[in-house]
Amino acid sequence: MQQVKRLRTREQLAAHLDALGVSLAVAPADVVRAALSQPFEVGGRSLANRFAVLPMEGWDGTRDGRPTDLVRRRWARFGSSGAALVWGGEAVAVRPDGRANPCQLSIGAHSVADLGALRADLAREHDRATDGAAPVVGLQLTHSGRWSRPDGDAAPLVAYRHPLLDGRVGATDAHVLTDAQLDDLVGDFVRAAVVAHDAGFDFVDVKHCHGYLLHELLTAVDRGGAYGGSLANRMHFLDEVVAGVRRDAPGLRVGVRLSVFDLAPHVAATDGIGVPAAELAAALPYRHAFGGDGTGTGVDLAEVHALCRHLVASGIELLCVTAGSPYYCPHVQRPAFFPPSDGYLAPRDPLHEVARLMATTAELAHAHPHLTVVASGLGYLQEWLPAVGAAMVRDGDAALIGIGRGMLSYPELPIDVLAGRDLARERVCRTFSDCTTAPRNGLVSGCYPLDPFYKAMPERRAVAAAKRAAESARGARRSSA
Repeated sequence: MQQVKRLRTREQLAAHLDALGVSLAVAPADVVRAALSQPFEVGGRSLANRFAVLPMEGWDGTRDGRPTDLVRRRWARFGSSGAALVWGGEAVAVRPDGRANPCQLSIGAHSVADLGALRADLAREHDRATDGAAPVVGLQLTHSGRWSRPDGDAAPLVAYRHPLLDGRVGATDAHVLTDAQLDDLVGDFVRAAVVAHDAGFDFVDVKHCHGYLLHELLTAVDRGGAYGGSLANRMHFLDEVVAGVRRDAPGLRVGVRLSVFDLAPHVAATDGIGVPAAELAAALPYRHAFGGDGTGTGVDLAEVHALCRHLVASGIELLCVTAGSPYYCPHVQRPAFFPPSDGYLAPRDPLHEVARLMATTAELAHAHPHLTVVASGLGYLQEWLPAVGAAMVRDGDAALIGIGRGMLSYPELPIDVLAGRDLARERVCRTFSDCTTAPRNGLVSGCYPLDPFYKAMPERRAVAAAKRAAESARGARRSSA
């Protein structure tokens, strides 16, 4: 596969896309700054540009769910990006048992002060970096469900028995949450939203993506009771949270980050390339992929469009589009040339995955014009992210362009683009996946290859060792095949 960083000219990029049979609009240089600097109004607030910071799950808080200096540094850098929207900032668990790692932020008695200080740090750095309006800042609220590891070991709480994932996470005897327990969890989400409101946030993201609990509820087609079966029932949790937020935190807006399609779990074959898990054959039609077509490998957006119509009818206007799960099909939403230590090589050139997610985003944006659609998954494009993002904004394929992992190495990318400056190529994310390899091995997440701060940390050696071990294991599998 060709590395994107070697596609230095538009002609080279166009030729490579053509050879792949991939359609991806790329705006000319004179359009990029003009498109991405357009103001935009959302929720009665004026955004100064079309960039958004996407939320990440930190592994660097305290064991009782509070921010550390590493968290504060990350949030300050979000502000220095100049992005007009900060979608969620951080994945914050609404209660301790919903953490995906022991050092993830979680809601507690300390949270109004702690989160308010993070927001203030971000706003201060944004003000220093720009002359524009203050950013619109949200807080992502989550419960990790099947992927919960609040004390380090797997402690899954699931919506239903899953034919492929239960064994993968040691959930064959995991507790299936009852309707009454989900009712209680609704209250936890609402109380967390009140905390966000009191800490000064503009909106909360009720997270429905990446295999976490609320995303899993959208696939609970075989579950009985109020939270399963029909799509209306599978959206019931969101409806109850929205009603509670409107009641207890009036004026606080609600957004949804949504995995708009999903695939069956993938595993590394003997050559290291990702393939659908062998168990898929016995689980067809595969009914557990929201936005899937029943094959486990294809997309059908019928229910996704229905959910989008429901969001609009519910007064929700913020939708951040993503796909799949980093736990079992990372190539669809986090395309990378270099897989993390527990991952697999891309099944095909990752530009196919970028184009599929962008096309899906565009379909939803055009079909639901009352939604403010934020695109994600563009990080693999590297230097070409601004040009492809600008084309999406120009063509109405998305209202804003989100950046996630790229913020770790180069948070100033948006402000450089908006100022018309050349990108600092040595800081552009190259999808080395160290920001995923590190937490998969119990280390704090950061950009160890490109951020001098993390490059100087002693943990860098452990990350490098984990990568070498993973590559050695892939080589051994290839040799034995």
